[in-house]
Amino acid sequence: MKRVYAFLCVSLLAATALAPAQEKLEFTHKKGDNIRILGTVQEDVKYNGRLNHHATIVNRVTLHVDDVDAQGRGHYQGTFMTSESSTSRVAENFSWGEEFTSVYWRDKLGRYDIGDEYFMPVVRDVPVFSENAVKPGDTWTESGYEAQDLRRTFGIATPYKVPFTAEYEYVRDEEDVSSDASHTKKTFAVISCKYNLYYESPVPQNPQSDYPVTTMGYSHRLIYWDSEKGMIDHSDETFRIVIETALGDSYDFSGTTHEEVTEFARTATEEAVREVTKKVAALGIENVSVKKSEKGLTLSIENIQFEADSAVLQKSEQEKLRKLAAIIAAYPDNDLLISGHTAMAGTEKARQSLSEERAGSVADYLVRLGVRDKYHIFTQGFGGRVPIASNSTEAGKAKNRRVEITILDK
Repeated sequence: MKRVYAFLCVSLLAATALAPAQEKLEFTHKKGDNIRILGTVQEDVKYNGRLNHHATIVNRVTLHVDDVDAQGRGHYQGTFMTSESSTSRVAENFSWGEEFTSVYWRDKLGRYDIGDEYFMPVVRDVPVFSENAVKPGDTWTESGYEAQDLRRTFGIATPYKVPFTAEYEYVRDEEDVSSDASHTKKTFAVISCKYNLYYESPVPQNPQSDYPVTTMGYSHRLIYWDSEKGMIDHSDETFRIVIETALGDSYDFSGTTHEEVTEFARTATEEAVREVTKKVAALGIENVSVKKSEKGLTLSIENIQFEADSAVLQKSEQEKLRKLAAIIAAYPDNDLLISGHTAMAGTEKARQSLSEERAGSVADYLVRLGVRDKYHIFTQGFGGRVPIASNSTEAGKAKNRRVEITILDK
């Protein structure tokens, strides 16, 4: 069970009550916008009443608005990625997980128009705003649904839709002083959204395996709405979902979610490549190249030096990363993907493991430098599968032994 949302998502630094005033709450969809949503889930998973494991899940969503129609609906192209770190894993960083694409329309009040071929987002039509102007203390109800991906667990080929009726309350206005240098004051409309789930599934014809019979649970969420931008700034949720099956098994998922929404600029441009290349040269950083890649702007550290047959960075490489950190600081709203690569030495399994460990080592060092926290840096290992030079020469092998830092666009 992955709690992944489409438009929900920093800590409130200061809050004061403001005088009530009526306000029309609406999404503002703007063509060309690029939006990143990062959700961190702390989840306990029980099977038949016994704790199976605790997981920390990071859901990363990037959305691009490619059209806005005459009714003000926005057309979204989205990429959804989930990374999980459970009590059964030793790794401290989050590896780049499975990706899903999604395409949908969303209207000004928040309702989705999305096909059954898409499994993300899970929670849909939340929030849906009132058609009327509202003020603190006002309440309204709207329908919504969860679309769970149960392909692997139960072999259900399309999203498993669980309907609900959400109860909304415009709780209050809160004034927040942001953490940026300008200390710009913002006022958020704080919206409460609560719903309970109880859904009895239709019995499939000629079932070949176990299937869900009853889905129960609840979600309680506080949404911090930025009226100036016409979008959510962040949200906090507590949830519990219980699925009971035909064979009498029970799956219980409970926990909390914090999500943040950030607008960001694309980094994979020719201008950015030129600017970053100049900075690398000015800082005297050797064996680093800059290029556009599929996911963003990539800084490739070639011939990166670790202690022999290990993932322990040598002092020279730590200094190199400290200099690169100053360049990465120019993109505070973009997450990072650290990719490890090896030359064609040793076995395939050993190369894969070493590439993952070295990517993790670089990620951990960047976290220690304060470049990003661990929830905004992801790792990936490729072993020797993506060479950039021939492995028949020592010079080529040195180029292939590299770690790439991608400032993510998507």
